[in-house]
Amino acid sequence: MTDRPAADKSVRAPSRWAAPPRPSWEEQPSRAGLAGKGIALGFACLAIVFPLWIVLVTSLSSRKTIDEAGGLVMIPKEIDFIAYRELLSGGQVTRAAIISVLITVVGTAFSMTVSVLCAYGLSRSGSLAHRWILMTLLATMFFSAGLIPTYLLVQSLGLTDTYLALILPSAISVFNILVLRGFFMGISQELIDSARIDGAGDFRILWQIVMPLSRAVLAVITLFYAVGYWSAWFNASLYLNDQDMMPLQNVMIQLVQKQEAPVGMGQAIKTGQLSALAVQMAVMVMALLPVAVLSPFVQKHFKKGMLTGAVKG
Repeated sequence: MTDRPAADKSVRAPSRWAAPPRPSWEEQPSRAGLAGKGIALGFACLAIVFPLWIVLVTSLSSRKTIDEAGGLVMIPKEIDFIAYRELLSGGQVTRAAIISVLITVVGTAFSMTVSVLCAYGLSRSGSLAHRWILMTLLATMFFSAGLIPTYLLVQSLGLTDTYLALILPSAISVFNILVLRGFFMGISQELIDSARIDGAGDFRILWQIVMPLSRAVLAVITLFYAVGYWSAWFNASLYLNDQDMMPLQNVMIQLVQKQEAPVGMGQAIKTGQLSALAVQMAVMVMALLPVAVLSPFVQKHFKKGMLTGAVKG
């Protein structure tokens, strides 16, 4: 009878309770992987920052520097603010910038008020016909009447050549309402019930309990609406005929695409005192500046505001 080899006690059968192997993308990256990610992110940042740098430097360059560079300037030589001085001297661009600021402020305030009230009502299960209203809002995300019926509606209401035509047709975003609703539904019901026991009504609960707990999502949605109003140009080109009522984005289109000089600056460009390219780049900087300044202050709220509303919605 032959002796059987002793079993190797160091090799054990896998336990049924052992954790499954982690996928490769969850493993700690190697040094080469970290270096590759850093290089990729560096190129991505360079691809974003480099065009902005060229626009800014060209807007601050004199006509002589632009002529020597043959167009866009990459390396600044002589800093000249003449393009900004001419644009902000009270002409067409100044008026358009003021109009854009007013439209953005008023439109964002109106959109946020309606969206918050609608989202809070839809987040309460006992509100009147909230399911039917929610289904109706969801249907508008997939079905639209079209451009022609919308234009005929705005025209029949007498909103053409008015600033209300720049606000009302795009005042409400169903997506933003759904994000707010999902966030409001995640707030503890015990807080709301205790406030009701103390005699608080719905408006007081919304103002003193729900909104202070929803600062993150409110900041994100406010930025969404503000950027939408600031960057909008289609409604103005569709519903406005008076050039004096055009916002900044439409004036920028006239400068960049149609190569039209702003009112009051044509003579300065013809005489060589001012470069048309510098004016175009300066208008671009003015259009990008508010978004670039406000975005970092709201950036920290993006993850909490968007993901919480999406997960709990």
